[in-house]
Amino acid sequence: MGWGNCWRDTMCRRIVYRMKITALIADDLVHDVTEYSQGKNTTEALVIALREWVALKKLQHLNEEVRARPLSFSTVYSAQKVRALGRRKRA
Repeated sequence: MGWGNCWRDTMCRRIVYRMKITALIADDLVHDVTEYSQGKNTTEALVIALREWVALKKLQHLNEEVRARPLSFSTVYSAQKVRALGRRKRA
């Protein structure tokens, strides 16, 4: 099987995108993560928790970027101009 077909093959994707690791994590932390994430097993619970943590960190990073360089709105457009553009396209 060449690499071109590999990306379409589910088994190959699992091998490429998954990594088996050993991590020493406190039992009470694993228990809490499993309980709060509602995962079916420890692996699913940890994946849910890690995805949520990454999403939170991405939001925090985005907030820092916006705080450093606030959004600004163009003064060229107004609600009336946008409505007129929309009406013109429908006609």
